[in-house]
Amino acid sequence: MIAADTSTWIAFIQGDIGEDVQLLDAALEDRRVLMAPAVLAEILSDAKLPAAIAGALSDIPLIDISDGYWERVGRLRAKVLAHGRRARLGDALIAQSCLDRRIPLLTRDRDFRAFADAAGLKLAVP
Repeated sequence: MIAADTSTWIAFIQGDIGEDVQLLDAALEDRRVLMAPAVLAEILSDAKLPAAIAGALSDIPLIDISDGYWERVGRLRAKVLAHGRRARLGDALIAQSCLDRRIPLLTRDRDFRAFADAAGLKLAVP
């Protein structure tokens, strides 16, 4: 299983090229993709997103939120911030979802490296 960040999903939707987009395409074909709830919320926030794409994305199984998730997100973000690194709340939500399920994250956003360094988040494309 694998998850993709908003940056990779947008690239995929726009038909951009890149290793992350190729990996996402292959994972979708094999039905090995889970959607982080925060990523779905970010993508659906685009008022210009075509309804067909919104529907297709909404059909991808969500990563379950387990008990204690919000506390873990707070501690994760604090850990990254304590190292003097950038840790946006949305990124922390996505990172913790992947950490909880032990699945790698596809992303173009370099800010996730801070979560990889601080907490062992697996990034699918180094």
